[in-house]
Amino acid sequence: MKRTLYNQLVRWKDSERRKPLMVYGARQVGKTYLLKEFGSREFDNMVYINCYLNNAIKELFSTDKDIDRLLLGLSAISGEEITPGRTLVFLDEVQDVPQVVASLKYFCEDAPHLHVAVAGSLLGVMNMEGYPFPTGKVDILHLFPMTFTEFLDALGENQKEQLLYDRAGYPIVNDLLDDYISLLRQYYFVGGMPEAVDAFISTKSIQTVRSIQQNIISAYEADIAKHAGKDTQKARAIFQAVPSQLARENKKFVFGAIRSGSRAAEYENAIQWLVEAGLVYKVCRLTKVAIPFSFYQEREAFKLFLLDVGLLGALAQIPPSVMLIGDTIFSDFKGAFTENYVLTQLKPIHDISISYYTKTNSTLEIDFLVQGGSMILPIEVKAEENVKSKSLQQFINVEYSSLNLHGYRFSMRGYKEQDWVTNIPLPAVYPFVKQLVESSAAEVSI
Repeated sequence: MKRTLYNQLVRWKDSERRKPLMVYGARQVGKTYLLKEFGSREFDNMVYINCYLNNAIKELFSTDKDIDRLLLGLSAISGEEITPGRTLVFLDEVQDVPQVVASLKYFCEDAPHLHVAVAGSLLGVMNMEGYPFPTGKVDILHLFPMTFTEFLDALGENQKEQLLYDRAGYPIVNDLLDDYISLLRQYYFVGGMPEAVDAFISTKSIQTVRSIQQNIISAYEADIAKHAGKDTQKARAIFQAVPSQLARENKKFVFGAIRSGSRAAEYENAIQWLVEAGLVYKVCRLTKVAIPFSFYQEREAFKLFLLDVGLLGALAQIPPSVMLIGDTIFSDFKGAFTENYVLTQLKPIHDISISYYTKTNSTLEIDFLVQGGSMILPIEVKAEENVKSKSLQQFINVEYSSLNLHGYRFSMRGYKEQDWVTNIPLPAVYPFVKQLVESSAAEVSI
């Protein structure tokens, strides 16, 4: 399955300023598959070693960090020659051997001519107590679940995928909108976890897909129990509460809904653990719309979203028939699935900051505000064709008229330009915002 991150891997390979590469992300988002595909296609050979329960690797990296000795050992363990410029050294599941991650500093300093890549789960990499992270000595790429455009490519809908990247082709997208919405409904059910996508393509079995999703959720909950320590019960409660919190009219996370009388301070560490593990995304409220967003984010007011819309349906135990038949999944549950979907399409876009905005003592709310460099994108999410809403117009034309912002509305309607707002079909979230951010960055660099 083609992943958009592949192009960044190629740029890393060809860069003269290349450092050892770390590809991380939540469990089962496809890190191993992607790097193996990259190694087999872009190099003459690959040294692949899985560090999980690998005593030989633990022994090799437990003593000194002499690069010649490490390379000799890696070659012996894998049975592959290591030739600079022609071999990819790929160490997988590095969270099981923290010494491997620490050693990347020495690969960077003493063997910059080698192509060394490692992959690991965020759940483990962030818990390497006693071993220093090689800050400044590694290049880092974050892999997320598959976007809707990657899903289309996996389904063989290549022309429909390419149309979403071509603004000139949007009139055709409008003509084919019913087809796109049908495919989007499938994506809402399947989501972007590669194993679930592969099962959907190969078996067309709804039961198989849902079983895989439940197994992934069970694995996440087992990891919570293994790694979250004293915050295990709180982290599990928050993780399981995400669907019900998103189904509320005001999606701001309310701790009292988990346990009566609960306070934010009690759950702060557990939430941070889930965020760092990549299992949930935290979107904070802005107290003021200004750059940089990080200066004006209210850390105590936030929404939590699940990393994948398919897992959201499985965690909420939504019957597959509700998600695959009719349009109720788009409008029911207070638009929770649609808002979660939009966020999962925004997260893989490089170098952006995502927040939301509500005006104090007012019903005015902007679902997402995206900062890309010096550009601010106010985004409204509509789960239905009814796109009437005063909030975005009030925000653009009154509250922050001095900023001369343009609004963007993602909805079930087709593409349409207006003087203060552009309506974009929901299937186009990722390519539209990605190209908008990249074009703005290109203008600044010029």
